[in-house]
Amino acid sequence: ATGDKGGRVVIFQREPQGEYNVYSTFQSHEPEFDYLKSLEIEERINKIRWLPLHNPAHFLLATNDKTIKLWKVSERDKRAEGYNLRDEEGRLKDLSTVTTLQVPVLRPMDLLVEASPRRVFANAHAYHINSISVNSDCETYLSADDLRINLWNLNITDRSFSILIILMHHIVDLKPENMEDLSEVITVAEFHPHHCHLLAFSSSTGTTRLCDMRASALCDQHAKLFEEAADPSHRSFFSEIVSSVSDVKFSHSGRYLLTRDYLTVKVWDLNMENKPVETYQVHDYLRTKLCSLYESDCIFDKFECAWNGTDSVIMTGAYNNYFRMFDRASLRDVTLEASREVCKRRAVLQPRRVCVGKKQKETDVSVDSLDFRKKILHTAWHPKENIIAIAASNNLYIFQDRLTPNGHHNTPEIQSAPPKWQTQPNPPTY
Repeated sequence: ATGDKGGRVVIFQREPQGEYNVYSTFQSHEPEFDYLKSLEIEERINKIRWLPLHNPAHFLLATNDKTIKLWKVSERDKRAEGYNLRDEEGRLKDLSTVTTLQVPVLRPMDLLVEASPRRVFANAHAYHINSISVNSDCETYLSADDLRINLWNLNITDRSFSILIILMHHIVDLKPENMEDLSEVITVAEFHPHHCHLLAFSSSTGTTRLCDMRASALCDQHAKLFEEAADPSHRSFFSEIVSSVSDVKFSHSGRYLLTRDYLTVKVWDLNMENKPVETYQVHDYLRTKLCSLYESDCIFDKFECAWNGTDSVIMTGAYNNYFRMFDRASLRDVTLEASREVCKRRAVLQPRRVCVGKKQKETDVSVDSLDFRKKILHTAWHPKENIIAIAASNNLYIFQDRLTPNGHHNTPEIQSAPPKWQTQPNPPTY
């Protein structure tokens, strides 16, 4: 599922032959206006999260800056006919004309995909919502803004579009009594994939806190604090800005934390708080351009990160429509490009290289020629297969690793020859 700035949600479905096609499109959010604060609330979708599948219908949470909505997406291929009190158009009949009774029957019809709102969770955030995360207990989820994290209950059987304030409470509150004392804001929050009592949230100071809800209903006191000591000799005006964590992802095993700041992506062991076990430079060549990136506000871009299904490879986005992959075992990395120019039908992506000095190859790109308007902020990896989704501007790219002659997929690890990622048989953009 993808969300856009117009408040729409578009769901893609993989067909048996491996192609992705549009499954459903619906308007999730509309523009609103807060008259008390004279503030316009955009319809832009900030986050989408699927709920675990328990029946043929799909459920997902979608949020803009202020309001979270629970949607049900279901299929209907039959319709009832032969009503006694209604005509074929659905209008009530004149009861005086009803002289016989019949049993309604179900007739086959063309498949219809319906998206219906089940609940609206509103009026709980004073600041813009930056995260939502579904708990492993399948009953609760969290939502986070700059200063608070709220815990919601999903399983209250209330009427649709009800305001469920009473079903929510703050589990983290960083708002000081005097806003002049504010020193940090929450940037992202995430539940542990297996333990429903554990959650992690990161802040603009570069720290990530692990909270245990068994210890206290209010998780202002963290259980663990993951922070790497800064080197005073490398401190600059931009140090605090580039250290702000833009994304946090638990590994599928639940053992590790993956964090992304502006220049690096780091892997943390939950059993070691003082430093990450792995640090990967995403675009270290930008250190000399932080001043111009600050002036253009690019330094505040929030890049996401993702694990592959076996937690052996991590992926994150960069500028110039580049995205990076790092193999944790071999420590090899590769830079690939997602753009309409290089993504042809079944085209194999070629590795890219950004050089600071003189070009060594014709395909090399100088750091001075990078287009900072083209950026990959959103990335996702299939939980079981080597299929990735990349969002670049208004284009969605779906890649899969190339099949070998015997019909098997390439190994997911990045070896001396990087994996041959190719576009889906469909045109690569939607």
